[in-house]
Amino acid sequence: MYSAPLSQCLSTCKCSNYRSHLPIASFLCFFFTSKAFSFFLIGNVMFFGSFAPVVFLDPYAKHQGTYEYSAPLLLSILALVDMFSRPVTGFLPNSSFAVSYNGVCHLRCPLASGYGGLVVYSIFFGLAFEILSALLFEVLMDLVGAHHFSSAVGLVTIIECGPVLLGPPISGALVDVFGDYKYMYYACGALMLVPGVFLFIMHYCNYKKLDEDCRKKTFSPPNSLQM
Repeated sequence: MYSAPLSQCLSTCKCSNYRSHLPIASFLCFFFTSKAFSFFLIGNVMFFGSFAPVVFLDPYAKHQGTYEYSAPLLLSILALVDMFSRPVTGFLPNSSFAVSYNGVCHLRCPLASGYGGLVVYSIFFGLAFEILSALLFEVLMDLVGAHHFSSAVGLVTIIECGPVLLGPPISGALVDVFGDYKYMYYACGALMLVPGVFLFIMHYCNYKKLDEDCRKKTFSPPNSLQM
């Protein structure tokens, strides 16, 4: 969907002569020759605002004056929506929309008033979080194919460890500095909107380049007919 077939990438790669001896070489060739896959990895590196809102949802609700035993219920609502909304993901076009949707949810969270507003945020955030989690692997399958999917999942998971581990401490530092959770949610929303816009622009450019290449191949005469 996003790039040329893997066989074409390997046939043009300089290290394709070694793929029969080193199985991982074919995947490395695809990694360095596929721009769409590189854009996908760069976008995943920017996911610093994906997990911090889950960690701080309970403290944020208590900070807003929510009853002590009602605040954890927000996480249960988020988890239930995450569980039962999986069929919805098949109707969505791409991962860039899912990433941007997460960012918009976090930006709207500080505007929620009262416990009812936090419940609405938990519902929409649970839907957005599930859409993002599911679409990332669907897009990854389209990018690398079934043969290299397991290797790609391992690489993407390793890269995602950085944002997952560093996101909550950085967000907690913002709470300590400003003394309010809303700035943390604003930062998380912005940090999800940036990779969403990045993935949208890069995928659009990649699609455009692939269309231009297809047109050149379609209208260019065969080599045997050229002078």
